[in-house]
Amino acid sequence: MEVARSDAEQAQGLMNRESLAADRGMIFPFPAPKEASFWMKNTLIPLDMIFIREDGTIARIESNTVPLSLEPVLSLEPVAAVLELAGGRTAELGIQAGDRVTWQGGPALR
Repeated sequence: MEVARSDAEQAQGLMNRESLAADRGMIFPFPAPKEASFWMKNTLIPLDMIFIREDGTIARIESNTVPLSLEPVLSLEPVAAVLELAGGRTAELGIQAGDRVTWQGGPALR
């Protein structure tokens, strides 16, 4: 996974990429939990957005987001990170809301 640490990296995200391999993605960690809003402007491929709570559990998944859409995709609650995967990948892997996500350098799980 690529890690979008800086504000600039988070603003760029996966925009302008023509493909994303099934074993790749990008995580957007936040310094503190917040309600997150993402859009697909300049994003050419569908993505699955996984919204991750501070305790590492998945709050919700927005599957197969629409490329180039300006419609916001919302976390609907404060989250510690957002993980983006290729569209449809969460279903292929059986990932569901309530599952737990961990990553090196991620928040300490309570």
